Amino acid sequence: MSEKARLTYFNGRGRGESIRFMLGAAGIEFDEVFLETKEQLEELRARGDLLFLQVPLLEIDGMKMVQSGAMMRYIARKASLYGKDDKESARIDMLADGVRDFQLKFLQIPFQSDPTELLALIRDKDLPRYLPIYDKVGKIQDVKVLLTDALLLSEVPCVCEGV
Repeated sequence: MSEKARLTYFNGRGRGESIRFMLGAAGIEFDEVFLETKEQLEELRARGDLLFLQVPLLEIDGMKMVQSGAMMRYIARKASLYGKDDKESARIDMLADGVRDFQLKFLQIPFQSDPTELLALIRDKDLPRYLPIYDKVGKIQDVKVLLTDALLLSEVPCVCEGV
């Protein structure tokens, strides 16, 4: 029996939540280490555990992984959630990257003193652009699994009706 995976991140959702979600979907048991102080983060950096000096950090299968996208794809491949061949994997990547592009629209909201204009732009421009794509893809039976896998990889934890 292999050792449990271990996720190190802050005690919050952020990028760690997507990895928790993916580990759960893959049925991989894991422990969590919550960073509570700047000193704990600096200790990881000083030990060389954080290649890009940032968390999350996933310790799995004898590796110390950083970069949440790499973690998500690794877990997906390990759990057969990444398509049955290279073409399906590529479609999953396209759909996941599209979800990520859409998500990026929302990241500016907390930094706006009055987000009304930005929210209106997202509602009027971005929702009509992105949602029909996923609606169309979700209605194609053979693609439903790909869409589910893409959403898992997209770092946008959500529940998809009808998938």
